[in-house]
Amino acid sequence: MDREVIDQKLESLRRCLQRVADKCPPDPETLERDLDLQDIIALNLSRAVQLSVDIGTHIIAGMEVPPPDTMGQTFDILAQAGVIHDDLAMRLKKSVGFRNIAVHNYEKIDWAIVHAIARHHLADFTEFARAIGSRLR
Repeated sequence: MDREVIDQKLESLRRCLQRVADKCPPDPETLERDLDLQDIIALNLSRAVQLSVDIGTHIIAGMEVPPPDTMGQTFDILAQAGVIHDDLAMRLKKSVGFRNIAVHNYEKIDWAIVHAIARHHLADFTEFARAIGSRLR
């Protein structure tokens, strides 16, 4: 496991989360009307998910376990290894579902759900980053 790579990815994750927090409007209707905000928030949430998966797979590569078959399975393996809690793994797996819609079916995004994610679930990624940081110490 290359600690410098993980530290860089954690910093990128922090920047993505900050960007979402800074740009998320107070109500979902504003997000539904503003294409620029949609792009900023969807892109940074997607990046946050991808960075979390990348960090997880990097940690898993240094463990004596088979690699994940799916992005979501990354979080299951980390939970089984005690790196993160089961409930956090479940929440992060749901974020993979969002990422897949954002990347592959952008026109089907429900902006009210994205708004709820941006307002109420950024802490999932922060909790993940803390757990990883603790493991590195």
